[in-house]
Amino acid sequence: MYNNVNACIIFIPFILLFGEHNEIFSFPLLFDSFFWFTMVIGGVLGFSMGYVTSLQIQATSPLTHNVSGTAKAYAQTLLGVFYFNEIKTFLWWASNVFVLLGAALYSHVRNQEMKAKHRESLENPQKDAGIKNIENEDQIRDSSQLKN
Repeated sequence: MYNNVNACIIFIPFILLFGEHNEIFSFPLLFDSFFWFTMVIGGVLGFSMGYVTSLQIQATSPLTHNVSGTAKAYAQTLLGVFYFNEIKTFLWWASNVFVLLGAALYSHVRNQEMKAKHRESLENPQKDAGIKNIENEDQIRDSSQLKN
């Protein structure tokens, strides 16, 4: 998310240095409300994608995020091919199937790992880490006398 903010700040000197400010001020839709509405919507969606990406990486791992991103790109590519009625070669389809199978296999392995961890946590519940395990009453009395 901070990359977007950094880019906005860093681009200003480059815009001035290379004379692009003239292009900006002569842009015909500069004061068009629909243009700014779509730009704001795009910015909000872009910010949201960055935020969700960081949440996904925190909840899973960078590798899982990469695999899910690859699967998403595959789905988008497939939709584009069908929408534009493109004709692709057998090797193109085969390579995409390998990508999809790889993502599915990774998801299956991660799912099995998560199930194993869940089963283990049900079989071996952890004791409350916030409470000290006191074996007998003497320890209780000794600790209460230390407080006084």
